[in-house]
Amino acid sequence: MSRLEFRVAPADNDRLARLCGQFDEHLKQIEKRLDVSISNRGDQFSVEGESTSAGSARALIDHLYAMTENESLAAEDVHLSLQESGLAEMQESADAPRNGTLIKTRRSTIQCRGPRQMEYVRSVKERDLTFGIGPAGTGKTFLAVACAVEALESDQVQRLVLVRPAVEAGERLGFLPGDMMQKVDPYLRPIYDALYEFLGIERVGKLVERNVIEIAPLAYMRGRTLNHSCIIMDEAQNTTVEQMKMFLTRIGFGSKAIVTGDVSQVDLPKHQLSGLKHVQQVLHGVEGLGFCEFTASDVVRHPLVQRIVAAYDAVESDDAV
Repeated sequence: MSRLEFRVAPADNDRLARLCGQFDEHLKQIEKRLDVSISNRGDQFSVEGESTSAGSARALIDHLYAMTENESLAAEDVHLSLQESGLAEMQESADAPRNGTLIKTRRSTIQCRGPRQMEYVRSVKERDLTFGIGPAGTGKTFLAVACAVEALESDQVQRLVLVRPAVEAGERLGFLPGDMMQKVDPYLRPIYDALYEFLGIERVGKLVERNVIEIAPLAYMRGRTLNHSCIIMDEAQNTTVEQMKMFLTRIGFGSKAIVTGDVSQVDLPKHQLSGLKHVQQVLHGVEGLGFCEFTASDVVRHPLVQRIVAAYDAVESDDAV
């Protein structure tokens, strides 16, 4: 067991209150996750636990206290910072703007959470084709849309093309009622939610009307070449091998493509191979593109989601043996 005593600086009662949280909820969350005991009197802190855990707790407290200078802390912030509780990862997080992993749109600035998100955003910015593969809640789609909006607003591309396979309708959208937008909208709701956050509902509507933002089912991509565009395909695990090849060959001059999906949630018929699984093998090592694979530890939703994903992964691993 190790005992660390230290002070946070500069001493500020308001910031200390934000750091500790209501009824010390933030400190209790750190204690539970790192298996340490934390006590404090004003700006003087004491941490007891295994030496590595105690050191991580001290680094985390310093990190969170620095955050309180400009913002309040929520339980979610503590949870996300705990996922980055290694000293090296925290330092990388602090250096993120210099590493090109800060995403700036007119309405907001997005900071990556953890090294894998940083790797993903860096790949999107530096390469013409990036695959983001991993469980729900890791920020794949959200960050893809953020990067796309940043590229559009900085005139790196002229339009955004958003695609999602409508596997629940078997891609036979002609059998569904309504025009194309009404048919596709339900399947693209996660992308719309992110667009609204970065651009606002009214502006998104105007950009869709002007065809600067195009919403289309995967089936409508056939035969087209998309130049000077940022193209996002979400839920790519539900493409067939042929559909994935068709989509990837739509990329034209001055364009960038981002493909996201979770190979553990394939909705295709069991006899049909997922195009996303197939492309991992076919394009592995091909120059000019990047594969970023997320795991359960990268989930940035409710802590319970992280444990649920890990439990399902464990069962699926046992079934595969």
